[in-house]
Amino acid sequence: MAAGTLYTYPENWRAFKAQIAAQYSGARLKVASSAPAFTFGQTNRTPAFLNNFPLGKVPAFQGDDGFCLFESNAIAHYLSNEALRGSSPQAQSQVIQWVSFADSEIIPPASAWVFPTLGIMQFNKQATEQAKEEIKKVLSVLNQHLNTRTFLVGERVSLADISVACSMLWLYKQVLEPSFRQPYPNVTRWFQTCVNQPQFKAVLGEVKLCEKMAQFDPKKFADMQPKKDTATKKDTPPKKEKAAKEASKPQEKKEKKKEEKKAAPAVEEMDECEAALASEPKAKDPFAHLPKSPFVLDEFKRKYSNEDTLTVAVPHFWEHFDKEGYSIWYGEYKYPEELTMTFMSCNLIMGMFQRLDKLRKNGFASVILFGGNNDSSISGIWVFRGQDLAFTLSDDWQIDYESYSWRKLDPDTEETKTMVKEYFAWEGEFKHVGKPFNTGKCFK
Repeated sequence: MAAGTLYTYPENWRAFKAQIAAQYSGARLKVASSAPAFTFGQTNRTPAFLNNFPLGKVPAFQGDDGFCLFESNAIAHYLSNEALRGSSPQAQSQVIQWVSFADSEIIPPASAWVFPTLGIMQFNKQATEQAKEEIKKVLSVLNQHLNTRTFLVGERVSLADISVACSMLWLYKQVLEPSFRQPYPNVTRWFQTCVNQPQFKAVLGEVKLCEKMAQFDPKKFADMQPKKDTATKKDTPPKKEKAAKEASKPQEKKEKKKEEKKAAPAVEEMDECEAALASEPKAKDPFAHLPKSPFVLDEFKRKYSNEDTLTVAVPHFWEHFDKEGYSIWYGEYKYPEELTMTFMSCNLIMGMFQRLDKLRKNGFASVILFGGNNDSSISGIWVFRGQDLAFTLSDDWQIDYESYSWRKLDPDTEETKTMVKEYFAWEGEFKHVGKPFNTGKCFK
């Protein structure tokens, strides 16, 4: 079964496809959509991210085994099961047909019509009217196809339904008012059937259909464009030059081609604008309410990194540890049967560490991979500020922790002192594990 992390920004309908597919297939999908796990426009421009996803676009998927995918359709396909992909060659081909239909026939006119109403694209009356006509054609095709069918392919929800429904989500939420959708009852019936499935609702929540067609708001558009002022000014002169050269038809054709080439990227970049719409205020420090502790975690980390673990770091830890201000936890990976190659298991550990970067100031961990290929386990000792399991203090830190079982340790017991010594030093009997030490990783 597939398992991994989906990087995206909030309310990304392209990411919804993968999330819904995972709901049906049972794939364990963690979603990184906000700081510190993922910040759109920052994280996706880092060398580490670009090394795995060269285009820097989202959604992007990284499996727990290190397998990486970009492009939403590929990710959704990977996270699906046979029932979603199609159980026969014919059904599989039909699924691909409708997925392609969504990309080529729905998304372009839907973007041209909906984006101006969201304030993320300049309104163009001619383009909007043309988009409406194209959407009518799309709805007619779907309405005819669904006249005798509950779903697009076969008798159950497939990836075809997921892709097409997600592509139409903003249409139904923003512009397809009752009078516009009235001639296409089969499509609306199908859409409502889809979005009310438990697997869809788990991702989309309640989807309310549009009651009144949204219109372009110049003020809203202006408010959304502070980062686009320079580009807009640069785009203005070519349009004026084109108007001044009406006598030259060849030149006019060239100008049209240039404008078309400029317009296409704008539609592709709208996801970034949606991200700006969905951006949230900077999160507060989850530890801000805690009193200052005499235990200086950074000092211990320096001892641990630069001096002998058993003779200096561990004694320093117990000498200065503040059991009122900090807590110690034992975490064990719950799915050892799914661990295969040891290097993939190491990637799983380090991937979790990377996604917890903002927790480093208030946390420390020594996590160990025991055993060998196809027979291994992962467990570790974690130290957090406060008495609560730190991952629960922020939604951004909950990406991986549910894959582990957690037990709070009593710092006064010999069991805890032994486990701390063994896990910090990466040596010992590890009686509770039953497998030999393989590799250790530190979160500090």
